[in-house]
Amino acid sequence: MTTTATTGVKKTNGNYTGQDITVLKGLEAVRHRPAMYIGGVDSKGLHHLVWEIVDNSVDEYLAGEADKITVTLHKDGSSITVTDNGRGIPVDKHPEEKKSTLEVILTTLHAGGKFSSKNYARSGGLHGVGSSVVNALSSEMIATIRRDKAEWEQVYECGVPTGRVKKLRSYQGTSGTTIFFRPDASIFSRTTFNADTIRQHLEDISYIHGGLQITFIDEVKKEKYELHHPDGIAAYLEKMTEEAKKKPVHESFFSAEKDEDGIGVQVVLRWTEATDEQIRSYVNGIRTHGGGTHESGLKGGVAKAVRNYMDVHNIKPKGVNITNDDIREGMVVILSTFHSDPMFQGQTKEKLNNSEMTSAVDSLVRPTLENWLNGNPSIADAVVGRIVLSARAREASRAAVAEVTRKKAGGKKTNLPGKLIDCSGRNPDEAELFIVEGDSAGGTAALGRNSRYQAVLPLKGKILNTEGLGIGKILKNQEVSNLVESLGTGIGPNFDVHRLRYGKVILLTDADSDGYHISTLLLTFFFRHMPELIRQEKLFIAQPPLYRISVGRENFYALDDAHKEELLSGLPANRKPEIVRFKGLGEMDAKQLKETTLDPNNRILLRVDIENLVEADETFHQLLGKDASERYRLIMDEATFADDVDL
Repeated sequence: MTTTATTGVKKTNGNYTGQDITVLKGLEAVRHRPAMYIGGVDSKGLHHLVWEIVDNSVDEYLAGEADKITVTLHKDGSSITVTDNGRGIPVDKHPEEKKSTLEVILTTLHAGGKFSSKNYARSGGLHGVGSSVVNALSSEMIATIRRDKAEWEQVYECGVPTGRVKKLRSYQGTSGTTIFFRPDASIFSRTTFNADTIRQHLEDISYIHGGLQITFIDEVKKEKYELHHPDGIAAYLEKMTEEAKKKPVHESFFSAEKDEDGIGVQVVLRWTEATDEQIRSYVNGIRTHGGGTHESGLKGGVAKAVRNYMDVHNIKPKGVNITNDDIREGMVVILSTFHSDPMFQGQTKEKLNNSEMTSAVDSLVRPTLENWLNGNPSIADAVVGRIVLSARAREASRAAVAEVTRKKAGGKKTNLPGKLIDCSGRNPDEAELFIVEGDSAGGTAALGRNSRYQAVLPLKGKILNTEGLGIGKILKNQEVSNLVESLGTGIGPNFDVHRLRYGKVILLTDADSDGYHISTLLLTFFFRHMPELIRQEKLFIAQPPLYRISVGRENFYALDDAHKEELLSGLPANRKPEIVRFKGLGEMDAKQLKETTLDPNNRILLRVDIENLVEADETFHQLLGKDASERYRLIMDEATFADDVDL
């Protein structure tokens, strides 16, 4: 976020010399800035360690050298073992580094066998940092290798080997690699793994790679899962449709695949009666949550195929214009692609950047889908009817929203609500909207903000629970209506992200149970009625402090109890701190709120992301739906993962 040139500038004392330059050696950089490599030290970052090790085993499968992977969550719930029957990491002396290749791979960034196509024609671990990053962020790692007629082992602590690679015994069995690791509790906010998250991820992989057999052993719950799906992504499509309880428009689904010039594409597609689109894309078995060029090719190919079919058959619905969003509404798609040299956006591989993938996917989907529609006229009629129905519903929704806006305008020249304290700047990309809990906190935020690019919208009480409600009923609620009008995007089928008046939409609520409830209600609204806002990475949650720790003239702010204890442990023993617990945003003055939560140079924002659409849909339904028994069951099932609950 760009601010004025003087914002955050503080002149330092002393000279700037070579003595001020810090050189981080080996894996120190990973431990110093883990978020650069795994995205964060929260639950998502913790589980990313598992994905990195599993991806290496999957790469052995892609190379045709393995067909079995076993993942074990141990009894302590905080350690993992991953075993495969691949070739085993080489243990011989590396010709350049003059030490075991195993040690080189596990202790050196950008070291591995995937930078050339000699051993791995297709791979997900192309950055060569995965295993070494896991090693660096683990208090303990044990690598056991079975190859060269022997079993070998090396032990590490915080990324540093405790000794050389040693030969355990002679071995004549199946080759392979076993990695045990225990995440470092001094780095991660918590180190307890979620077995359901791991199982779901492994099951996804088993669908994408139909020939791969994956076993997941949960020693905590004493459960074992055999995950093997020979029908691949076709079975995956059926599973996704059933789990999301989406009624198919047609039973037979579209499928196509090709593999040429180093690029492989597999796609299965079905239209349903749901009002959202669901695209799950992969590259070399890696889930691309942020989409990318392969998804762009898919969307373009589908739109062209449908439009060509409608043009050839002279289908021209009266009184409605068909948009690409209308065409994709209700689609459930699995897109699995393979590339010998994929270019991802970041180590976490959230988004694919290879430009050639757009045309590769488009050139497959467009002609084959059009031919499929021509060859299945009854299915084509159902699909086109579904698309026209979507377009008419969108037009009706737009008319309804326009009518509500017209009635509320009251002769004013602007539709912006009176409670909105808008910013003076005219650059939407730079602007930020803080949705604040309560008028009091809203007033404080208004005083502490930078009025040039920061706007404030106070909410009165808890916003309406929009789960299961129609747009007409939602817009009758004043707080929701104010929010929709402030954003400027419209709502539901009429939503247009290009009309968004702010580059960032930030939820700012109290750091207590009521604040979390309000955040959940707001997230439900955005997930159900403005999901594109989340997909476009526009929605954030502010992290206001819960404590102020004063030591003399110095003030420190802690996000939670754990952060408070961490700050206190770093204070000199002879200093007695004064600790203040904020009961709400209203207890902070404008200066404190600015320093801790509003100022881009100091604040912490959490970007909202939909990692698993089906799981998110089910969770919102369980938490905020009408069935109280489902809510009770979810709370009881997840109670063990909740700590320090503020009631």
